[in-house]
Amino acid sequence: MTKILRKLINLFIAVVLLTSCTSDAVFFSYQSINGNGWNKDSVCTFDVQIEDAAIAYNVYVNTRNRGEYPYQNLWLFIRQTSPDSVVINDTIEFYLADEFGKWMGKGVGSAFNMPVLYKQNYKFKIKGVYRFEIQHGMRDSLLAGINDVGIKVEKAK
Repeated sequence: MTKILRKLINLFIAVVLLTSCTSDAVFFSYQSINGNGWNKDSVCTFDVQIEDAAIAYNVYVNTRNRGEYPYQNLWLFIRQTSPDSVVINDTIEFYLADEFGKWMGKGVGSAFNMPVLYKQNYKFKIKGVYRFEIQHGMRDSLLAGINDVGIKVEKAK
């Protein structure tokens, strides 16, 4: 291994460590989707612990898709249940590809990661565990091309 390559690898590791230490994320998790496709009845569930209800948060929905995803957009049904059992149902649509079919997320090869800002400067009413349940809202009973679905909650800046 050459000196330059070794220095580049060390620099990369240092950047990764520094950026991961400065994250304001309070929750970040993915759930894998069955390789055969995302069943319309399948629900991805995330339990998010909110310790401080006095501050604002940004909530992201993250998807990882493959190049064979057949559509430009994706509809999701999101159900949020608060610690005091208040339920908020929401529907969001976002685009994974532009009008020319070019994938908009970051990726390598045929796998793409797409974070979508779902709630900005959002204040949770009380502290405790909030449950997010996500289902796809597409017409397909078995939606091909989605690898993972995730939620990221971070302190708003």
